[in-house]
Amino acid sequence: MPVLTRELGIDLGTVNMVIAEGNQILLQEPTTVAIVIEEQKMVEWGQAAKDMDGRVPDIIEVVRPLRNGVIAEYEITEKLLGYIIKKICGPMLIFRPVAMITAPYGITSVETRAVHEAGLGAGCREVTLIQQPLAAAIGVDLPIATPTGNMIVYLGGGTNQAAVLAMHGIVVAETARTGGLALDDAIISYVRRKFGVIIGQPTAEQLKIKIGAAIPQEMQQVMEVQGQDQVSGLPKPVHLTTDDIVEALQEPLTDMVAVARRVLERTPPELISDIIDRGVAICGGGALLRGVDKYLTKALGIPAYLVDNPLTCTAQGAARALGMREILRRSLIRL
Repeated sequence: MPVLTRELGIDLGTVNMVIAEGNQILLQEPTTVAIVIEEQKMVEWGQAAKDMDGRVPDIIEVVRPLRNGVIAEYEITEKLLGYIIKKICGPMLIFRPVAMITAPYGITSVETRAVHEAGLGAGCREVTLIQQPLAAAIGVDLPIATPTGNMIVYLGGGTNQAAVLAMHGIVVAETARTGGLALDDAIISYVRRKFGVIIGQPTAEQLKIKIGAAIPQEMQQVMEVQGQDQVSGLPKPVHLTTDDIVEALQEPLTDMVAVARRVLERTPPELISDIIDRGVAICGGGALLRGVDKYLTKALGIPAYLVDNPLTCTAQGAARALGMREILRRSLIRL
């Protein structure tokens, strides 16, 4: 392999895309693209495109090319990846990079091929796929090389995944195709039901980030948002508290716990005792919701803790996995 070949770990998420090389984060941007509909031409991407959501004329569409962790808009995903890889590696791509791209556990062979071909079409010389829970476990330095049980819960924008790992592989895992976006939808439904006001997804996300929590908090925070009265259609301000958001999020959080419980039910007893001793690692963007570690600890009866790098550990793990391909070959996603 040429010395100048870049080795990239790419966490291709529904909401955010993170690219790492070694332990260095090269890029962390929303997986959002603004395109001119008629020409199918990309005009903006990342945070700039996300800021345009709901604020553009009809000729421009702001899209998330991934849905529930898998590619929904293949051509847009390929263009976005190609643009980013050229930005990182230079426009000439004299030495095309080698990439390890993450994908949710349990995706279909068609969805797997779409990710693989998008990576090759974007300019990568070689593309290998790795399950997100395995990449995250490597990224947070869980001792998965030993015959002892390690559990990780990955709370992404489009998926919630729980996995038990040992001996460089996944023993038991499950993926639910709901994630952080389902939390936003729950807040939108709650505000409409309780206040009769319609708010957009960006506003719901701001509520979740700024005053949201998984469990009631001692310090109540209040946030005013502007919405549309669903009867008159006129603008209407609404004041929401942390307790409002806690109440709104209970149903999707219950679904999240159900995924982890089902994985634990199928885990061999010997590994369960290791997990009780070591606790459950929580990563992904959803892990930043206040109190989610305490919520999971109470619901599962096992200590749960937030990892140090919840947003970037999956990409860092994918980058490290490139140097462990021989060890991981039986655990990587087969095409």
